[in-house]
Amino acid sequence: MGQDFEPYVFRKDELSTHKGYLVWGSRVVIPKPLRQQVLLALHEAHPGIMHMKALGRSYVWWPGLDADIKAWDKHCRTCQESCPDPPQGPVQSWEPTWSPWSRLHLDFAGPFHGQIFLILVDSYTKWLEVVQVPSTSASVVIRALRPIFTTHGILDIVVTDNGTAFTSQEFQEFLESNLICHVRSAPFHPATNGQAERMVRTAKEALQQIGQTEWERKLACFLLSYRTTPNSASGCSLAELLMGRCLTTRLNRLHPDRVLDRRSQTEVHEAPRVFFCGDPMWAGNYIGNPAWLSARVLRVKGPMSYKVATEDGRTLKRHIEQLRSRLPADAIVQPRRSCSEETVSRRPRSIEEEEGPEGLIESGGTTGPEMSLLAETTAAAQASLPQALEAAAAPAMETLETRMDVEPHTELRRSQRERRPPAYLRDYVSWEYLDYGRGKGCYVLRSTPLLSSPIE
Repeated sequence: MGQDFEPYVFRKDELSTHKGYLVWGSRVVIPKPLRQQVLLALHEAHPGIMHMKALGRSYVWWPGLDADIKAWDKHCRTCQESCPDPPQGPVQSWEPTWSPWSRLHLDFAGPFHGQIFLILVDSYTKWLEVVQVPSTSASVVIRALRPIFTTHGILDIVVTDNGTAFTSQEFQEFLESNLICHVRSAPFHPATNGQAERMVRTAKEALQQIGQTEWERKLACFLLSYRTTPNSASGCSLAELLMGRCLTTRLNRLHPDRVLDRRSQTEVHEAPRVFFCGDPMWAGNYIGNPAWLSARVLRVKGPMSYKVATEDGRTLKRHIEQLRSRLPADAIVQPRRSCSEETVSRRPRSIEEEEGPEGLIESGGTTGPEMSLLAETTAAAQASLPQALEAAAAPAMETLETRMDVEPHTELRRSQRERRPPAYLRDYVSWEYLDYGRGKGCYVLRSTPLLSSPIE
């Protein structure tokens, strides 16, 4: 007996015949030629492996029934198309990066409310960039990346999916020209680029809350808030991890130490000249002619800035370098006279100088008795003038003579001590010039006899 009969031998005490059929308990033993038809009947409703086994064990038996049911279900195309997805494999995380802006994950979000956004995430700091783009072409992506690379620098690795914008030749040449490695995820497997996919979800949740108008302003507010919020894992904000500093927001101005003090931050220099309200001046004119306009100061806006009003009613703001001093039109400028003219004008004038060409006084033109009275008065004044001057100068002369008598001239006192050369020059040889007279002489050593010849 072969191996095919071993299952029957093992159950020989349980097998029996009933009305010409071989049965095992209540189950009919199906011969090999009829087994395919029975399997087809069991799988008619595509119940699945477990249900087919339960149904078959209730009615039929043959050696290897469970294996045949499993193989039949595996070969059914309809069952394979409708079966659930296989269990997910273990999560394979990306290699950690040790420096900011080393690996960048890119993906598109949208269309969302009719808008398309390019999402960029730094793997180390989780820095988020959201750029509104008109389309998903490669040229649009390159134009969006250039200003970002200008700000943060060129990175090492770019991770994207298999979209046409990222697989195009233009995008590949752009990355190669900047020496950037391009890593693409598995097709139709978003989890490979999960970092970008998670940020796409975060951006969508935020954009849903800000409405459908003023995209640029609301997107900027969202990014500023997201980048300045401390991360729960690191305890630092994204800006601190990437830039090494905290970004200033309106909330920082609430603290008294962070209030902006413009006076302390600005170095104040003294102005070369100062104007006050109402001062006349010339203000520079930069629209047409003339080059300088007559104006007056309305208000002093700063140490170097003034607000002036012109004669034609215009109000201008000018720097101190654009203003010149101006004298008012009603000011009379008297020419300065020389010293000789002042001396002549101050000395008393004689009668001849007072008389005109016809013997008349220039000041009044008097004649007769009045003229003689005026002449006598003038002559008396001239006669008494020298005596008055001598009387006024007498006290000053007496004071000067008294000082000269009290403080006689004394000669300067000079020291009478003996002058000797310093002791530290005792070991040095010194020369001395010996003068013979008539322009002749010689230099001799002090310690040697006079053997040198005269020097003419």
